[in-house]
Amino acid sequence: MSGPRDQLAYGAYAAGWGAVKRLPEPVAVRLGRTIADIAWKRRGKGVLRLESNYARVLPDASPERLRELSRAGMRSYLRYWMESFRLPAWSKERIRSGFEPKDLHHLTEGLAAGKGVIIALPHLGNWDLAGAWVTTKLGIPFTTVAERLKPEKLYDRFVAYREGLGMEVLPHSGGTAFGTLARRLRDGGLICLVAERDLSASGVEVTFFGDTTRMPAGPALLAQQTGALLLPVTLWYDDSPVMRGRVHPPVEAPESGTRAEKTSVMTQALADAFATGIADHPEDWHMLQRLWLADLEPRPGPAEGESPAPAESASKTPGGEHPSGAHGGPVRPGERP
Repeated sequence: MSGPRDQLAYGAYAAGWGAVKRLPEPVAVRLGRTIADIAWKRRGKGVLRLESNYARVLPDASPERLRELSRAGMRSYLRYWMESFRLPAWSKERIRSGFEPKDLHHLTEGLAAGKGVIIALPHLGNWDLAGAWVTTKLGIPFTTVAERLKPEKLYDRFVAYREGLGMEVLPHSGGTAFGTLARRLRDGGLICLVAERDLSASGVEVTFFGDTTRMPAGPALLAQQTGALLLPVTLWYDDSPVMRGRVHPPVEAPESGTRAEKTSVMTQALADAFATGIADHPEDWHMLQRLWLADLEPRPGPAEGESPAPAESASKTPGGEHPSGAHGGPVRPGERP
């Protein structure tokens, strides 16, 4: 049974979908910016975590620069939400004109080859908008996976929302998603996966901005198993109403090595492509949760005669939130599903 907090979260999302989508676009933009600035000034756990993550992306940034960046990051994050609430009410022409990707030929040529294509993205910009553009502008359906939210009716609403944009949505839990995704790829289809945050705690260790984290093995494993093309994609905003993006060159499977070794190499290549996009547009990386292993896992106890290590990492991580979302537990209200 859902508790009061879950019901409150559902009510907030329902109000957003019901009210924001009816606002004129300039009003919605101003509302999002106002909410972002209020949240930023409160300096809550999400904002502090965002700054801590930005400190890894820009290790030489001053505290003032990180505060400035986190303010821009919260504004970008709320732009994502305002757009997402309004997407079901956008005309097809508004969707078609709302996104401009570079190097789209990697995607179109891959689909034309009939081998299937896997798009892997980090939490940059608005992937829902990019997905709606693919189904509307290109006329290409695709399949994705969604982590279950609490309460259940909130998850159901997110699924209905994304299905309304032309996506097939599979539940992350249950163990059947991988097989269904593989079948879609063998049929020459397209799948899209947000792939820089491991929700299973059993992902592949990669180096990301100079430190170790885990990323999902799924994209690399699917590419190996089906022969599908694996394409990293990064997204960003500028000062216009149009979101920008780039389809990066394909991540190739190594010619030799075990499956685990190939998966490790390919996942690291994804991480490197994601890092390029994030470094270019850090304010559009909406990572308000713990990501690096140094932030997720308890440190070993100090050796005899040494002082205890600080509870947080050397990147000025303020911490405080429970890391269950990053370890595969339920995604908390307020996170991007």
